[in-house]
Amino acid sequence: MFGLGKKGLKEGDFVFARRPDGKYNKIIFGAVTGVDGKRIGVNGIIINPVGLKNKVEQGKAGSRAMEILKNPNPDNCIHLLIYRIEHENFNDIVDLDKEQVLELPNRVYATLEGWIREGISELTNAVLSLPPGSERDEAKRILKQRRDTLFDKPLKRTLYAVCRSLKILN
Repeated sequence: MFGLGKKGLKEGDFVFARRPDGKYNKIIFGAVTGVDGKRIGVNGIIINPVGLKNKVEQGKAGSRAMEILKNPNPDNCIHLLIYRIEHENFNDIVDLDKEQVLELPNRVYATLEGWIREGISELTNAVLSLPPGSERDEAKRILKQRRDTLFDKPLKRTLYAVCRSLKILN
């Protein structure tokens, strides 16, 4: 099993999975609720990266974005989360033979879950999608304020790094 270590998965472990959705993938992350051979129960979140999909379909994103949509993983999924997303609770079975599943360290899970819980995708998308002007300046102000009020230090560092690399909060 790729990415699952020698012991396999057990209840309470955190996982990242990708689920085929047409040409691209949705991502799932959550806690393992049960293990039955090659099938695991997962309670978490499923994300449809509609913003990045739209950018690719409109020709406004490069080959890197297409690669991320086709092969998302915990290291590159932040690129899915900076644009508009649709997400919902996920409480279902993941088949290890059909879907790539990777074990997630607790802090990575907490950062991803915090990103969604805090609505950071919507805030970054607002800054990136608005034309220069007062509305965009207001969106930047709100994003900066949200960043400055986060209690979770790893999430705060991740948001700072993303904003710095996108040059949206200089």
